[in-house]
Amino acid sequence: MNEFYEKFRNRTYFDHHPEAIADHLDQFYESNEITVFHEMVSPDIHLDVYFINSKKHAFNILLTSGMSLLEMTVPESVEEPELYKFAELMILLPKSIEFGKTFPSKNENDWILEMIKDTARFPHHYDTWLSIGHTLQSTADMETYSKETDFVGLVVLPSVTFDEEFTEIKAGENSINIYSLFPLYKNELEFKIANTYNALLDRLIEKDAQEILDNSRENLLA
Repeated sequence: MNEFYEKFRNRTYFDHHPEAIADHLDQFYESNEITVFHEMVSPDIHLDVYFINSKKHAFNILLTSGMSLLEMTVPESVEEPELYKFAELMILLPKSIEFGKTFPSKNENDWILEMIKDTARFPHHYDTWLSIGHTLQSTADMETYSKETDFVGLVVLPSVTFDEEFTEIKAGENSINIYSLFPLYKNELEFKIANTYNALLDRLIEKDAQEILDNSRENLLA
């Protein structure tokens, strides 16, 4: 295991990015609307998660801070790859979803925090990248994220709730994209893999699927 994490020692870290994210959020929210789940042990990247509870929204927000500490490995075949090197991830939540004061806390909703943190680490662990249209599964066998949910994976989407003023963060010469995560049931993930992102997107539009997490939502293929 130590050999696996050794590769992170000599990487170039963009240590000014977390400060840029904090400054960005200060433009939209008051300090009393923001809680941070600080990571106590970070063998690779220091990955915190913001929990934003604002009266201006009918939902709350989870937003990572730390995924953009490292560049993602964007293929050279991608047009303007510099636009996709840095990202953070967001999930919109119903107001009813609550977490413990720390993480992990044995709270029934911890799986959501685990999902967003594991997804944020994925491109750095596997020398790849994440962008709009990409999907990930929770395990190789598509097991659910926890016994508290039937979701087995997710798709990365552009936010339809926030515009570019919020979803693009300027950090010096770099640009950090904020992507939205949409959890998927097993047959939905298999459908996307077999039929491409555009086919799944059509189903999302047909069902008028909401960006806010619904742990018991109707299946897109029903």
